[in-house]
Amino acid sequence: MWIKYYNSSKLTQLRRSLRNNQTKPEQYLWEKLKNKQFHGIKFRRQYSLWRYILDFYAPEYKIWVEIDGENHFEKHQKEYDDIRTEFLASAGIKIIRYTNNEVMNNREWMLYDLYTYF
Repeated sequence: MWIKYYNSSKLTQLRRSLRNNQTKPEQYLWEKLKNKQFHGIKFRRQYSLWRYILDFYAPEYKIWVEIDGENHFEKHQKEYDDIRTEFLASAGIKIIRYTNNEVMNNREWMLYDLYTYF
């Protein structure tokens, strides 16, 4: 049943825009995750499920990696993130969140921590 909700064509332009306008932390992490470079695990970038777009998604493991910028700490964004997380968790998807600061300034720890989820 869920298959029809993956990568909706309605979100194609938005996903493409997000891929073309990545933040520095997203660029760094994608360089580490793409082409199964991270322990042979397949990740997809800016992947959509229903109306939500996931920064990085490992479909085999149903793990979603989100990079939180400053806007994620604002009240309205936090509320949206909580709703999105609850919905995706109900689909069996586990979320792993890192801040921009963790990705850029504590890279070795962040990559090690990510690996512990697999």
